Amino acid sequence: MPEAQALSAILFPNEELAMKYLSYVDGEWIGGTHSEPNINPSAPAEVIGMAQWATPSDVEAAFAAARRASRPWAEVLPAARAQMLRFVADELLARADELGRLLALEEGKTLREGIAEVRRSADIFHFYAGECVRGAGEFLPGLRAGVTVTVSREPIGVAALITAWNFPMMLPAMKIAAALAYGNTVVFKPSEFTPGCAVALTEIISRSHIPRGVFNLVLGAGIDLGPVLIQHADGVSFTGSTGAGRAIVEQASKRLVKVQAEMGGKNPLIVDADANLDFAAEIAVQGMFHSTGQKCTATSRLIVMSSIYAQFIDKLIKRIDSIAVGDALSDKTEMGPVANEAQLKKNLSYVDLGQQEGATLVRGGRSVESDTAGYFMLPTLFVDTTSRMRINQEEIFGPVAAVMRAHDLDEAIHIANDVEFGLSSGICTQNLLHAEQFRRRSKAGMVMINAPTSGADFHVPLGGQGQSGYGGKELGSAAIDFYTETKTAYVNTAPQM
Repeated sequence: MPEAQALSAILFPNEELAMKYLSYVDGEWIGGTHSEPNINPSAPAEVIGMAQWATPSDVEAAFAAARRASRPWAEVLPAARAQMLRFVADELLARADELGRLLALEEGKTLREGIAEVRRSADIFHFYAGECVRGAGEFLPGLRAGVTVTVSREPIGVAALITAWNFPMMLPAMKIAAALAYGNTVVFKPSEFTPGCAVALTEIISRSHIPRGVFNLVLGAGIDLGPVLIQHADGVSFTGSTGAGRAIVEQASKRLVKVQAEMGGKNPLIVDADANLDFAAEIAVQGMFHSTGQKCTATSRLIVMSSIYAQFIDKLIKRIDSIAVGDALSDKTEMGPVANEAQLKKNLSYVDLGQQEGATLVRGGRSVESDTAGYFMLPTLFVDTTSRMRINQEEIFGPVAAVMRAHDLDEAIHIANDVEFGLSSGICTQNLLHAEQFRRRSKAGMVMINAPTSGADFHVPLGGQGQSGYGGKELGSAAIDFYTETKTAYVNTAPQM
């Protein structure tokens, strides 16, 4: 508790926000009628702060403010918008250590990963500061004499942004920076499990000289606030489970509202017969267990050629045995806790299911007792599994992975594509022809060659196919397709009577 109190005093210059997280509507911090504790998953008895949940009427007030601010914000000069985004980026970089510590306390990532996430969030704000002034449009010749055509981009209006808990700084950065850069106003609802990072980011944005109403934060549960968000938004950008994404698409379609949904994954990594096995084992471990496997892009299925199967499994198990599980703030920790109790129970239920299905559990499969009663789980590996097992079809979202055999590349690619998801996929190989065949035939939005399936660069599109993605990609200049609408104008420069 003293650690959290001291950190909050540093993070929030506004004393009202220290240990009491508020929503931000129309340029003012507002409380709520209901409070929920924000706990440290490494030590659940430690309360980091108390989140004051917004009401549906608070959300309506946020949309009213965003609507009033919408036209003036769209008319702000691009250079001025860029300056505000650079302010946010610069402060994130300057305070990466302390904000990364908050992230580790709140979500359970290791301190090293938390700091890296904050820095990546700063990179995103810097990128979209540049997008403000790069502009986008076309000037084209018409098909009639004297007629020219311009195609311009205009903001969609008020964007509702809904994010998951697993990247509590980077996911908001991806959406907020893009929405503001392209001239939209924002109502942002973070996960109820990670309000602290959202409030810290909002506090920085509030000091960027952004006009009242342009950016609004509402804290609370999606089941309570989600319908109001969808009811009033001109566009909804969502990151979370496939089930929740489907529900948002269904509700938004009734109003013909744009939806961008980045959802689940069941990502494969093929280990080819000629792969460097030590290298492949490291790639696999990074993909499976970094961020405690709590990434939509995490590797959850390994497809290994039969000729190297036993040898690779031996190397993989040795690497797994070296993973230190513990408190997210410890320098010795390589894998922190699961983010919350409900997720831990879900992970363990899938361990039971895998054994019932006949998979062989060779490592992990249980929680770890600790003095702090944290939500710690050992990295878990099943071998000798088949593609149709539920542990190979359903997203678990934890440190649980399964291994399957393949006899050749064709079979391996077939297994890799044998799921409803299509977010990320990878292969470890030294065969250039195999790498190219996999790149072409993989049914995934992102393909990794000799690299972990997890991770994405901020300047290129992020998003999946199938049940992993809907309504356009995030990051890079691809985000403009969601956050703007095109307008085509025909100009007759030689009118005839």
